[in-house]
Amino acid sequence: MPYMKEFIYSRNAVYEALLARRRQIFSIEIAEGAQEKGKLAEIVRLAGQQKVKVNRVPRGKLDKVNQNHQGVAAEVGAYPYADLTDILDKAGGEPPFILILDSLQDPQNFGTLIRTAEAVGVHGIVVPLARTVDVTPSAVNASSGASEHLLIAKSNLSQAMDTLRDENVWLVGLDQAGAEVEPNSRHLKGSLGLVVGSEGEGLHELTRKKCDIVLKLPMRGKIESLNAAVAGSVALYLAYLNRK
Repeated sequence: MPYMKEFIYSRNAVYEALLARRRQIFSIEIAEGAQEKGKLAEIVRLAGQQKVKVNRVPRGKLDKVNQNHQGVAAEVGAYPYADLTDILDKAGGEPPFILILDSLQDPQNFGTLIRTAEAVGVHGIVVPLARTVDVTPSAVNASSGASEHLLIAKSNLSQAMDTLRDENVWLVGLDQAGAEVEPNSRHLKGSLGLVVGSEGEGLHELTRKKCDIVLKLPMRGKIESLNAAVAGSVALYLAYLNRK
């Protein structure tokens, strides 16, 4: 079976992929004339350690990968998705801390949530099998390479939520129709599966029914709601602070 290959781009994304060593890296392309200092120097150093070929190429070749390449791209194997059991195993002795995304569509929002989840110590992310954004190169870039360190599982959401409930994980949905979350909410302590809906529809009805409780962020301003990535990131930090 032939390898699935794709180009990830930008200095953080390529650097973190080398650091994580979770997916195969076939080669690294650096723009001719790019100064090899800072993160770019680290990329070259790690590539040398891992015996990954580094090619100097015309900048125009990288422009065809993506305009935001920052002078570097890497040809890599497909993203290595995990299983829900891997995520639960990673929690080890800690109460599981899991982010569940219900049909998110935008790679930028996905990347933002991956980056926040990695920063606050989430053990893994669960996304649906279909009708959702994947870990594409643009999502990797938006996450600043955090995707390369985080376990992300594709699963039937309904079954995954049932499994988590069997493991005594408290499922908290985030939706404008929910009850207002308290600063020291007991719902955000301990074993937690935080469920964030899609940009337009929010939580699907079946997903909402599977949640133990649905909460919303308190708001004082004139706008009605926050973008899914912002709301999810704020809720992740609230949970992180409550769990400490």
